[in-house]
Amino acid sequence: MRIAIISDIHSNMEALEKSLEIIKREHVDEVVCLGDIIGYGANPNECIDLVRKETSFILLGNHDEAAVHLERTEYFNPYARIAAEWTNKELTPEHQEFIRNLPYTLERNGLYFVHSSPYEPEEWHYVISQADAQFNFTYFSHAVCFVGHSHVPGVFCEDIWTKEVTAGKKFLVNIGSIGQPRDNDWRLSFGIFDSDAWKYENVRSEYDVKTAAAKIRKAGLPKPLADRILLGR
Repeated sequence: MRIAIISDIHSNMEALEKSLEIIKREHVDEVVCLGDIIGYGANPNECIDLVRKETSFILLGNHDEAAVHLERTEYFNPYARIAAEWTNKELTPEHQEFIRNLPYTLERNGLYFVHSSPYEPEEWHYVISQADAQFNFTYFSHAVCFVGHSHVPGVFCEDIWTKEVTAGKKFLVNIGSIGQPRDNDWRLSFGIFDSDAWKYENVRSEYDVKTAAAKIRKAGLPKPLADRILLGR
């Protein structure tokens, strides 16, 4: 089975549409979304609709949560808080209700999926370093756990040294972000896992980032949110 794992779209419709175009070409069997469909960008309702058309396997992200529970923005930076408040006003009642019912985790096909981390998924911890991953290996029993949240793609093995997913070892894989990469590479990022061959591929692609940035500015959202997607920071 070929599984596309997407995450951290952040209301970036141009990046999402390009990702789904690639996924269609890759003939995947199913799509799993790790959350943060919304936040930061200018097309929250449209992005929710697109994701829901592709899959029913959708998890809750912290920006999804914050958009419907504004009290959870207390730890956000000012730009993220403004974006959450704007998104809250833009969301349709149907989409607000949809987000409120999303789960934190998913177990499927012997794999584990979570937005932030296996340890306390509802507290939105980050997995960025090997040390972060080592701590989290204790909190899942599956061969592979897929996460997003940090917007920085990476493959972490329990043995520390292995850098590519292979059978017989335990992995934590960060698939990166479709709508707002932060690894100094502005191209969208998501993952495709082949459970038959037991191989993982991180997919990167250019997309119409200038249009996405222009929409953010036109919506009256903070200019730095438009600037950062142009740089991948």
